[in-house]
Amino acid sequence: MSHTTAFHGSAKEDVLDALYNQFTIDDQGLFKITQTFLSEISEGLSSYGRPMAMIPTFVKGVPDGSETGTFLALDLGGTNLRVCEVTLLGDKTFSLRQQKYKVSEALKTGEVTTLFDYLADSVDAFLTDTPSQGHGSHVSHADEDSPYVPLALTFSFPVEQSALDSGVLLTWTKGFSAKNAVGKDVVKLLQDAFDRKHIHVKCVALVNDTVGALLSRAYTSGGCILGAIFGTGTNGAYVEDVSKITKLGESPAVAAGGEMIVNTEWGGFNNSRSALPTTPYDNKLDRESINPRFQAFEKFISGMYLGEIARNVILSLIDAAPKPLLFGGRSSALLNKQWGLDSAVLSEIEEAWEGPPEQGAPQAQKEEKLLRIQGVLVQRLEISPPDISLEDADVVRQVCNLIASRAARMSATAVAAILVHTGRARLWDHGEQSSDGLKDEGKRIGVGVDGSLVEFYPNFQTKLRASLRALVGPEVESRVDIGMAKDGSGVGAALCALVAQRQSQANHTNGAYAYDPETMKVSAPTEVAYISSLSR
Repeated sequence: MSHTTAFHGSAKEDVLDALYNQFTIDDQGLFKITQTFLSEISEGLSSYGRPMAMIPTFVKGVPDGSETGTFLALDLGGTNLRVCEVTLLGDKTFSLRQQKYKVSEALKTGEVTTLFDYLADSVDAFLTDTPSQGHGSHVSHADEDSPYVPLALTFSFPVEQSALDSGVLLTWTKGFSAKNAVGKDVVKLLQDAFDRKHIHVKCVALVNDTVGALLSRAYTSGGCILGAIFGTGTNGAYVEDVSKITKLGESPAVAAGGEMIVNTEWGGFNNSRSALPTTPYDNKLDRESINPRFQAFEKFISGMYLGEIARNVILSLIDAAPKPLLFGGRSSALLNKQWGLDSAVLSEIEEAWEGPPEQGAPQAQKEEKLLRIQGVLVQRLEISPPDISLEDADVVRQVCNLIASRAARMSATAVAAILVHTGRARLWDHGEQSSDGLKDEGKRIGVGVDGSLVEFYPNFQTKLRASLRALVGPEVESRVDIGMAKDGSGVGAALCALVAQRQSQANHTNGAYAYDPETMKVSAPTEVAYISSLSR
């Protein structure tokens, strides 16, 4: 595998300066990215087939934490299938009961009917084997006159959604390749599986896991306008005025007016890279990826790719000529392997540097921190200890910090673009700031986030907020309430079922819930209602 062109004969300080210049984005660069974001948002809302797809979800309405009810969530994230019972307590809190089931490689790659039959069987097993606390036995197999069990499907693979309860699979991702699925309605696939097995359930809604994060945060915090994932991948969903989704044409949803959650698919933002600060290391990563020229924004900021960018930089320093600039020119089998450096290692290096030092002079404290980093490199990169000097450890630390800082600052442009687009902020020119005329003027702006980067990576959220402040100004940024979305795939799925009932079963009590469309509250159920979520 070819490496990025190595540096030639420069002093290490000059090389680090060059890397700093390549990976550092000033505020003007952030403004340019945000302005391009705004343009692509508008393009995606007006026409189909755009890289940033701006998918209408047909989910209308956001909870406020007062909703109650008990629901089932089916969460397919990879090797395990999680079935959980979610009880919304009406005070912005919930309880959770769950069971995991193994998903084999054969199921991921076999016939799609076999996979969805397994999903149905897992739900049935949960209903049969783990009776609900306080609700009596579940009804899964039922007579014609028995109440159905409503389900809402949270599906995190790319779909083109045409209604709240309908969406066609565009492609599989995340290691799934089940046959005869692409181009099919995933709600129908699941419903057919339940019908084949005479399991008396009905899928009433389809929702993306990023939408689930938005709904979950809205429930636990009392309101939310944006849900964002900053983890292995990245995506965002926000509350939009239906009138702005002009590509819907004369859809009944447009005639009904109001608001709708839009799934941005912002990982595909700026695939042309006209605004993104591309380096040779980014180009190498993209060229060798499974999807060159696609998901450009995601490749700059998500956990799946940060480690690979760092690996490319580290190898260029190892291979520098005529004199190597790192590890004495020695690499390891792990470093030589594509994707061999996990982004979690970058986080461990940052944690080792940020950790509290022992008492002593500043130089002694720095050496202690670098010794900790040296230990991480020996253990995680499998580099021989004699080949890693403290100076090497410091260079690797700086490289990791540059890459992660760029990711955090670029992540802020996505949040800022949504705030500006929805009229809650203006791009700040660093002059006197006024919130006059802004939507939600003076009020809290709820943002729900999920993902390993924003939750665990040291200082990621701090740097994101600082960049957001530079983009929209301190007054607006101070009102942005960023909080973790708790179990978006489960709780968010449960809340989507409430939305489905609000939109199509108001005040209907066919064995489910009486629903008040004005307050979005559910009365005491005559049977337990359930939701299914299929999520990454």
